Amino acid sequence: MSQVSLKAMQKNQIDRGKMQIQVKNRIQNRPVSGAKITISYKGVPGEALEEVETDRNGQTDFLELPTPPVEYSLQPSEEQPYSEYNVRVDAPGFESVEVSGSELLSGETSIQQIAMEPSQEGKYEDIIIPDHTLWGNYPEKIPEDEIKPIDESGEIVLSRVVIPEYVVVHDGAPADSTAQNYYIRYRDYIKNVASSEIYATWPRETIKANVLAIMSFTLNRVYTEWYRNKGYDFTITSSTAFDHKWIYGRNIFESISQVVDEIFENYLSRPNVRQPILTQYCDGQRVKCPNWMTKLQQHTNTGKPLNTGIPGAFYE
Repeated sequence: MSQVSLKAMQKNQIDRGKMQIQVKNRIQNRPVSGAKITISYKGVPGEALEEVETDRNGQTDFLELPTPPVEYSLQPSEEQPYSEYNVRVDAPGFESVEVSGSELLSGETSIQQIAMEPSQEGKYEDIIIPDHTLWGNYPEKIPEDEIKPIDESGEIVLSRVVIPEYVVVHDGAPADSTAQNYYIRYRDYIKNVASSEIYATWPRETIKANVLAIMSFTLNRVYTEWYRNKGYDFTITSSTAFDHKWIYGRNIFESISQVVDEIFENYLSRPNVRQPILTQYCDGQRVKCPNWMTKLQQHTNTGKPLNTGIPGAFYE
């Protein structure tokens, strides 16, 4: 694209955020040093903004990059509240990887992790990060009972609530047999979903409330063995019609990551009910959901710490 296009892309990019790229060997899970990183705007891939290399820990410095004004993410706006970058990684002996659409918010730090595989002739990985759920169009959640019935049929496999080390994410609708399954650390799954469904610019207590809702929903799926009891071989899906949005290869925001690390063993429950609540919610703006939580409600109720919008809910 022309320089005019680049200037147009920068028109609303008046704030700054920080991005760090972390590169590892997918096979050995070791850092890849000396990897060449090229960063460009998603809409202007031919114009490099930054060209850096990873250090011996497989990391770059924290790079300051333009973003839209923070106000766009603090209230409903017709302007996209985050900038999107392409991140290309080249390293000797490894397949090249390009991530398209890595998100950056004003004043926030984004960690973009990239796993590289030893080179095989002709192979190349292109990871595309779709729109954030608060900006893009995704299917509405299909309503379910928030407490699943427990009977004598043996459908409930677990006798107590267990925080799993890993979950198996089916990257599509439950019946889509072509969708791939991914084994993901539970904490990493929650960080990915939270970064996909809320904005890291929101107040810390708001982030906590949303993370609690995401964890409670996920742990209900784990506790009830919901999908395995239907004959599937996974824990949860990436479809917003059934579960939460998980995005393969997306960046994680540091502020959200810190909250998850702080409270990852918690969940929401009700008195005299063992299982975590299936905490369903919607954005509260484009989609209305009476008697459910909304992400908009979570954000605007900043004066009420951990206001989940669920009557009678409490921490475990």
